Amino acid sequence: MWAKAKTPEAFRAVLRERLRLPVVAAPMFLVSGPDLVTAATAGGVIGAFPTLNARTEEDLERWLTVMSAAPGGDLIAANLILHRSNTRRDHDLAAVVRHKVPLVIASVGPPDPVIEPVQGYGGKVFADVASLRHARRAVKAGADGLVLLTAGAGGNAGWLNPFAFVAEVRRFFHGPIALAGCVTQGHELRALEALDVDLGYLGTPFIAAEESLAPAVHKQALVDCDADGILLTDAVTGLPANFVQARLEEAGVVDAAGKPLADGRTDVKAWKEVWSAGQGVGSVKAVQPAAAILAALEEGYQKAIAPGG
Repeated sequence: MWAKAKTPEAFRAVLRERLRLPVVAAPMFLVSGPDLVTAATAGGVIGAFPTLNARTEEDLERWLTVMSAAPGGDLIAANLILHRSNTRRDHDLAAVVRHKVPLVIASVGPPDPVIEPVQGYGGKVFADVASLRHARRAVKAGADGLVLLTAGAGGNAGWLNPFAFVAEVRRFFHGPIALAGCVTQGHELRALEALDVDLGYLGTPFIAAEESLAPAVHKQALVDCDADGILLTDAVTGLPANFVQARLEEAGVVDAAGKPLADGRTDVKAWKEVWSAGQGVGSVKAVQPAAAILAALEEGYQKAIAPGG
């Protein structure tokens, strides 16, 4: 269905028509798996996952087969890490093309390597961007959509205010925009529409979904946390990212003041020992099924768009 959207404006219109809510259940390392993705797509929203969450190449083949056969298979989004350090990049891209995954999110690098292969079978490519320079670069490469990483997003975060970021991007890009950064409630989806944003890129609420791969202690930590408990640091991977500070302290990454305890950066494997979350964590009140999270989002969204809402 996405191949029929020949222009950026047409792609935006098709997204509005197809989705129950303007939501992407964002791809989260060690959190997003087949159960969460299929729960999201069955609920009428885009379900995304990093291909690296499938720990082996064989696992990825199995995951893609299962997800493609599930209800809402046209709403699956595979997240490809394009940095040269990802030794599986070419294999995972080939698997995505072979399975004709409808939506692909290109991260940590220019989207150029995936544009032609994905668009060649009728898929659409979103590019993660955290700056105007990166956004312009992605648009020039031919990205169909952009994911704007703004201040407060969980995991790898941006630093720009969403008001400024969206306004400047809209001067040169007319396709779909998804925004990551403290979007956790239904009325906030309506606020994004007022900014001319098409999709909320929600991660933190879905970490606490029953279907997520996050351990129970990670999920409960989000229920117990608020915005003051989130720390932005580059001490884990070298990229600014938001984590639950209490867990960073327990893991020996930072001290009580949030200062790194070691010179240099912790190896990326340390991500398994710490817990990501965004500044909107205070809205997470319970561990519950993804369907319940979506129902609450829909209730808040409908109230916000109702007359007088």
